[in-house]
Amino acid sequence: MATLAQPGPDTGPMRPNIAKAGLQLPAVKDYAQVDREIMGTLHPTRGWFILLMVSVACLGVGALSWIYQIHEGLGVAGYAPPVMWGVYIVTFVFWIGIGHAGTLISAILYLFRAGFRTTIYRCAEAMTVFAVMTAGLFPIIHLGRPWKFFWLLPYPNWRLLWPNFKSPLVWDVFAILTYLTISVTFLFVGLLPDLATLRDAEKNPFRKRILGALSFGWRNSENEWRHFARAYLFLAAFSTPLVLSVHSIVSFDFAMALVPGWHTTIFAPYFVAGAIFSGMGMVYTIIIPIRKFFKLEHYVTLNVMDAGAKLTLFTSMVVGCAYMVEYFIAWYGGVPAEQDYFMNRVFGQWWWAAWIMLTCNVILPLSLFSQKLRRNPTWLWILSLFINLGMWYERFVIVVPGLSHEFEPWQWTGYVPTFIDMGILIGSFGWFFMWFLLFIKQLPVIAISEVKEIVPPRLKEAASHGGGH
Repeated sequence: MATLAQPGPDTGPMRPNIAKAGLQLPAVKDYAQVDREIMGTLHPTRGWFILLMVSVACLGVGALSWIYQIHEGLGVAGYAPPVMWGVYIVTFVFWIGIGHAGTLISAILYLFRAGFRTTIYRCAEAMTVFAVMTAGLFPIIHLGRPWKFFWLLPYPNWRLLWPNFKSPLVWDVFAILTYLTISVTFLFVGLLPDLATLRDAEKNPFRKRILGALSFGWRNSENEWRHFARAYLFLAAFSTPLVLSVHSIVSFDFAMALVPGWHTTIFAPYFVAGAIFSGMGMVYTIIIPIRKFFKLEHYVTLNVMDAGAKLTLFTSMVVGCAYMVEYFIAWYGGVPAEQDYFMNRVFGQWWWAAWIMLTCNVILPLSLFSQKLRRNPTWLWILSLFINLGMWYERFVIVVPGLSHEFEPWQWTGYVPTFIDMGILIGSFGWFFMWFLLFIKQLPVIAISEVKEIVPPRLKEAASHGGGH
């Protein structure tokens, strides 16, 4: 049973003392420094306003594109039989995958007591919530009549309309709602101690009352920490299966069809590994600029980035193995349609998309075998952009070539995204980053309470007496 840490008279938490294996923050001296530096990220800056305006502008492009599509019909999205899925489904699966790293870092690594998660998991959790919110838009955008989206929900109604439970759209609705509910709950419960810290430091009486209500009157007592630790552990264990189940459900959108390249049992683990890989890429895309801009290098240390890079390398190798298994199954199965499809994907009509995918997801991450590059923030950030690009193209390579190169040669066709497709894609990134930028100015992007656990005991005692080394 976990023992309780001795509290300081001011800000010392009375939470279970859980060892943060492999994580050290030698430049963090006391609790006051933690509060000052992490809460310092909440003050708006010019750079933040510029990024927010860019995000809102991108969102505006997406909104205008969607309004035009509603007025003119889905034909403006570039769909032509048999390619009736395109950028919208590709981007939907992409954002669902981005959301998986939050659950992985927050829940699974917490259960394994991986110390490097401590300073990056809050960013990943917030990213998860906003990525799922973004993904949830696409089943609605993909409907010809989006104002009737509520017909997807299984509720009694006087018109006796019931959703078709064989439809992938219904599966996606269940997956999104389940994942969003658990992700928001997990994020909020983990925020409770930090909300109380913000409440105690807040001078504005209105904001203080809001933070007091959100923190449920947290008083940092031993009993509160005991219940908090148990609740957080339960949620971590409860949400862990979602990493496997939610993206497996999304993979069934494809695997249940008879389309060449889709009808295979490898899709569920393949999609899960790819989701974790793409999520880690987005974590680096976000956390490295935050680390640099707010001067948090002594929290998100090179050791933390090194450990995360190893996880990224591992998932890249799993994804690369899945690619090879796909090609082997097509060759070994002896089905002409499958063999022809994969040859067309790599050396035929869609060779450019397939090689972008292979280069970004398999070849470039091999650089992470070098410790020097694993500890180079600039290279990790550049690589994360390539990973995001490669994982989007992975979904493109699955969706479009399969539909455009099915069984009958007379049905073979192409697919060219339109300005409406690209506008809504840009709008999805604007929507995601708008919410994330608003989040980092309202709530701490690094968990204050968990960072305080890492402060060595002698420094805690010195801080509690008003001094420090």
